[in-house]
Amino acid sequence: MKESKIEISYKVYEDINELPKEDAWLLNEAREVTKQAYAPYSNFYVGAAAKLVNGEIVVGTNQENASYPVGLCAERTLLASASALYPGIAIETMAVSYQSDNGNSNQPIAPCGMCRQYLQEYELRVGKPIKLILAGFEGKVYVVEKASYLLPLGFTSESMK
Repeated sequence: MKESKIEISYKVYEDINELPKEDAWLLNEAREVTKQAYAPYSNFYVGAAAKLVNGEIVVGTNQENASYPVGLCAERTLLASASALYPGIAIETMAVSYQSDNGNSNQPIAPCGMCRQYLQEYELRVGKPIKLILAGFEGKVYVVEKASYLLPLGFTSESMK
């Protein structure tokens, strides 16, 4: 038997003011778009903003539904929009933020498992990693250089061969 270990690295910034200017701008866009989220059940509003390699900006928000399984996360809403509006165009950077009526928004938020799978597939499809900027409305900011780092041992098309 052999034991293996999986580790990821990410950058931790104390707040948005430490980010490079372009990343701070994108995070502010994600924070702003949370106002468009539809979250009447959880009162947890998530916004995502992405800069594509062609310079275009695409946003997404969580969209809840009374039948919980049919809701959509902000990340998947954004990725579906980017795919429809700009087919085959890679995403350079995506920022994700949130605000909640139930408490503070002072720590980074990470994509759920389903979104991690979707992000990984998108990276593979366009052949370019997506840098993620993860934060609340205040406090620390995490930067992950490749979205698929969040899904070690992930299921891919290679798994089906």
